[in-house]
Amino acid sequence: MTKLSVNINKIATLRNARGGNVPDLLKVATDIQQFGGQGITIHPRPDERHIRYQDARDLKSIVYTEYNIEGNPEKSFVDLVLEIMPTQVTLVPDAIDAITSNAGWDTVTHASFLTEIVQEFQRKGIRTSIFVDPVLEMIEGAKKVGAERIELYTEAFAHQYGLGNKKGIEPYVTAAVLANDLELGINAGHDLSLDNIQFFSQNIPGLLEVSIGHALISEAIYLGLDNVVNMYLQKLK
Repeated sequence: MTKLSVNINKIATLRNARGGNVPDLLKVATDIQQFGGQGITIHPRPDERHIRYQDARDLKSIVYTEYNIEGNPEKSFVDLVLEIMPTQVTLVPDAIDAITSNAGWDTVTHASFLTEIVQEFQRKGIRTSIFVDPVLEMIEGAKKVGAERIELYTEAFAHQYGLGNKKGIEPYVTAAVLANDLELGINAGHDLSLDNIQFFSQNIPGLLEVSIGHALISEAIYLGLDNVVNMYLQKLK
C-alpha cells in the first residue's frame, strides 16, 4: 500500500489570513494522524507565508508517523532541517517568489551542489528525496548524487488526466521502472486528487508515498477531513 503524507501548508495559510491560532495547525496534524494519515508534510518558505519555521519546530513533538520537510536547500532551510531531524527531507528547486513548486531539479547541472547537500543530511540519518520531472536523465542524476528517493512532479499527469488523456501516465510509468531498476524509492506529489489518485497509484510500480495538500484540504471543505483522509487511504490500497 502506498503511504499518504498530508501536506498541511494550506492549514497554515488559512490560520495566517486572520492571525491568531485558528485553525490550530498542531491539532490538525494530530487529527490527520489519528484519522489514519501516515505522514505529515510541510514546505516552509523563506517568507513564512504559510508554514513558519517555528511551526516546523513545534510539529517535531506532534508528528509520530513520518515527518517530511520539503524545500529549497538554501542555508536557513538546511539549518532548520538539521535542527529538527525529520524522517525525510525533500529537496525542491522552487524560487523564492514561486506560488507553488513548478519544476523538478536538473540533477545533472546541479550534481555537485546536490551531492553535497544529500551527504550532509544523510550523515545525520535523514532520508533524502529529490523532486524531479519524469525525465530519465534526471532520475539517473538523482541516483548519482546519492538520493535514496525521488519525488515525481505530477502536475503534467494531473493536467492530462483532467483532459481525459490517460496516456499522460506513460512518462511516469517509464520513470518508475527506471527508478526501481536503480533501487531508488518513489514518492509523488503535485495536483494529485481524489479524482486521479487511484489511477496514478495503480499504474506506478513501486510507489511508496504520495504527498497531497491543496486538493485534499480543498476536498475536506465539502467532505470533512476525517472522511477525505480515509477516502484517499481506500484509493491507495
